[in-house]
Amino acid sequence: MLRNILLVMMLVVSALALQAQDRHFSQFYTSPLTLNPALTGAFNAKYRLGIVNRDQWRSVLDNPYRTFAASLEVKFGLDYFLRFAKRDRVAVGLVFYNDKVEGVDFRETRMALSVAYHKSLDKDSKNVLTLGFQSGISQRNINIADLVFDDQFNEIDAFDLATNEPIPVNNFTFGDHSVGLNYSYAATRNLSVFAGAALHHIFEPRISFFEDRVQERLNVVLPRNINIHGGAAINFAKRYQLSPRVMLLKQAGHFQVMGGTNLRVRLDEYDSTGIYGGIWARVSNDAVNSLISDAIIVTTGLEFDGFLMGLSYDLNIEAITNLNTRQGTFEISLVYLGEYENETILCPKF
Repeated sequence: MLRNILLVMMLVVSALALQAQDRHFSQFYTSPLTLNPALTGAFNAKYRLGIVNRDQWRSVLDNPYRTFAASLEVKFGLDYFLRFAKRDRVAVGLVFYNDKVEGVDFRETRMALSVAYHKSLDKDSKNVLTLGFQSGISQRNINIADLVFDDQFNEIDAFDLATNEPIPVNNFTFGDHSVGLNYSYAATRNLSVFAGAALHHIFEPRISFFEDRVQERLNVVLPRNINIHGGAAINFAKRYQLSPRVMLLKQAGHFQVMGGTNLRVRLDEYDSTGIYGGIWARVSNDAVNSLISDAIIVTTGLEFDGFLMGLSYDLNIEAITNLNTRQGTFEISLVYLGEYENETILCPKF
């Protein structure tokens, strides 16, 4: 137990020392509000409900890292209010996010509101440009009671002495804001593409648990996160759709690229039921700033009457080469699209 606590503490302290790096989802396309606020309402329906849960290294650690996100988005037309904007859309979204490290119960909880304006650039709405904003509040906390320090050892059999280590407050709250752009183009009935960019943590909030003498939080910040992404939906042979995507993340000294594709197979005449599978790869930089192959990700999923369920598993490259496939990450997502619209697809479903 002590070894696990010390390990988690080292990871937490290391993350703070490096100014932290955001958590991510392998199925990033199922959690659009954590990817880019301009993707709020970028779907072919009136509203969207989505959840995604990520368990990292469950088979290696007794207490795996857990990341969970849930979102609700609603889209409105403007033709009733503004005749000149009858092809435009406004979308509002609410996202809840929780990231947890067991052992010392270190967690971050976040709630944010997103607003996006989808501007049609032509009379057929084949070209759509979207501007989105997101504003939220985050809380970080840690269970101080579970921390154990070396000066508490009684030199016999227990860690039952008082500690002289400085103990900070166990929770604090900060505001966080993001902005993003997205462009989509429906070239034909069988081809649509989209690309976007987002800037997260615009004002680089302070995230240290420690305060100075005037109760100002120490200058350990959450660096700005630049996110660039793109993809396409390619229909062929009447029953099949390819959905290639790529995502690039840059945050302080951290860099990551993830890309791949899903293949969807239509199972009924009305295109309401389908199955899909895909292969993805993730590349990132290491401690000496060299690019390394981080993971291979396998995805599969099912669509039925507006419900989309996705499963993915991250296969750590180093673990594969060492014949130890237990060091993986499991992720599950569930999405519901309500009241489909007969309009241009702003973003592929998968």
